[in-house]
Amino acid sequence: MPLPEPPKATAGYETGTPFPAVTDPPITELQIVSPIKKSTRLHSLDALRGFDMFWIMGGAGLIHALTDYFDWGFLHAINDQLHHVDWNGFTFYDMIFPLFLFIAGVAMPFSLTNRLERGEEKKKITRHVIQRGLILVLLGIIYNNGFFQTTFAEMRLPSVLGRIGLAYMFAGLIVLNTKLLGQALSFVGLLLAYWAMLKWIPVPGHGAGSLTLEGSLVGYIDSHLIPGRLYKGVHDPEGLLATIPAISTALLGALTGLFLSPKSRQLQPWMKAVCLALVGTALLWLGKFWDPYFPINKNLWSSSFVIYVGGWSLIFLSVFYFIIDVLGFKKWAVFFTVIGLNPILIYMAPKFINFDYTANAVFGGFADSFAGAFTPVLMVTAVLAVKWLLLYFLYRKKVFLKI
Repeated sequence: MPLPEPPKATAGYETGTPFPAVTDPPITELQIVSPIKKSTRLHSLDALRGFDMFWIMGGAGLIHALTDYFDWGFLHAINDQLHHVDWNGFTFYDMIFPLFLFIAGVAMPFSLTNRLERGEEKKKITRHVIQRGLILVLLGIIYNNGFFQTTFAEMRLPSVLGRIGLAYMFAGLIVLNTKLLGQALSFVGLLLAYWAMLKWIPVPGHGAGSLTLEGSLVGYIDSHLIPGRLYKGVHDPEGLLATIPAISTALLGALTGLFLSPKSRQLQPWMKAVCLALVGTALLWLGKFWDPYFPINKNLWSSSFVIYVGGWSLIFLSVFYFIIDVLGFKKWAVFFTVIGLNPILIYMAPKFINFDYTANAVFGGFADSFAGAFTPVLMVTAVLAVKWLLLYFLYRKKVFLKI
């Protein structure tokens, strides 16, 4: 299946946003110096974003269903990685969310720098970055609570989209107003400041340094400042205070984007891929080293979590970048690219579209003709297929949701 070139009129998209946006010209055409081609478009970010989103839109559910039916050992091993840990620890599923934010950061220098080079005023770009972040916060509230379906006292205000919006917004302001050194110092400084706050600021009834669900500074501040309900009662994994280290997740992506920038020509592309993998491996070791003192914890978005998941993000990006952009093998990634170009749409769509109903109407009779135990596998596959076909239709029609 050929991979169509991105449209230039109404369906370009900014990879500097947390999700693709419609714009003209397409800002994701990141130019990479190569001994084979003078420049190629950086397809790996779209494909990696799609790979990330695949697990949310149904990939994890498919593995769960296959594991229940076949009961094979290797499926159980994969299935175990597709659940969040309760508190301390890490699974693959815990990196889905921060990988999204990292990807947004990777493209941020290109989108913001390109706009400055086109002559846009920094004040206008700043206003746009803030606007984007606040819109994501609003969409997150709608995702959690619907339209006027919940009383304010029962609303859950923190959300995945809200965390992305706020972290993207503050990271974007840092990228707009600092150079490489300033961004690197901000990345490190925010992680150390967050660690120091949780270690030395006492929580009434628990003292300083408590990293439990009930006793952490994160939960204490969230429960006293955020109205409505929290996801875990006394704690919310997308609350306010943990946004601080999430900004560092986006900044790590921004620093990676600077490294992959066409202005960074000291290394050939394949060497950049190797460097990404090496730095990623180093961050894994650093995160593990910090873990006993500041546990890897997604709920707290601990500094060690940022370092550790950042290592995995760099390794995944290095693999996608090397295969797709350096070696030029793009066709295999079409499936993920289609998803990666419209993630905000497919993330929000299930709140307004009954994909189960459509899948059952189209494939239900076929699924019922098989043994009952296998029916869940077929129906999960059918729902995933309906979602992907919708995205592919929009992809072919060059329709991409813009923030």
